[in-house]
Amino acid sequence: MTRVDFYLLSCADPQERLQLICKLAEKAMGFGQKVCIHGKNPDELKILDDKLWDFRALSFAAHRLIETDADGVSGNEDPIHLSCGEPAIDRNVLINLDTVVPPFFSRFERTLEVVNRHPDIQRAGRERYLYYKQRGYPLQHHAM
Repeated sequence: MTRVDFYLLSCADPQERLQLICKLAEKAMGFGQKVCIHGKNPDELKILDDKLWDFRALSFAAHRLIETDADGVSGNEDPIHLSCGEPAIDRNVLINLDTVVPPFFSRFERTLEVVNRHPDIQRAGRERYLYYKQRGYPLQHHAM
């Protein structure tokens, strides 16, 4: 069963949220995991794509922005994929940027949700939390 981790930020700054997402993706990559960062907003994923190049000095998170669903199906070796569509089948960790629970989340060993104090992000995070809880998924909280 998929383990769901909620990372709760104490601020509403969208840049802090993206920074934490980069750190989480890098950490998972360091443990040999293959990550899919899923979002519904291509512009937000492009910003994250740029941020992954230089979010930390002396560090590089190998990644690829998947432009179409067909791109994600191939056996690409990059440990981190950013995508608005269906993820590649070889991914272990999902980082969800979408406001809703993606229909494919249960294919992953872990799903990570990063919630900040922006009212819209917080509200959507609570709805996703309730969704997972009602279905019996193991939930973890991390106050950042």
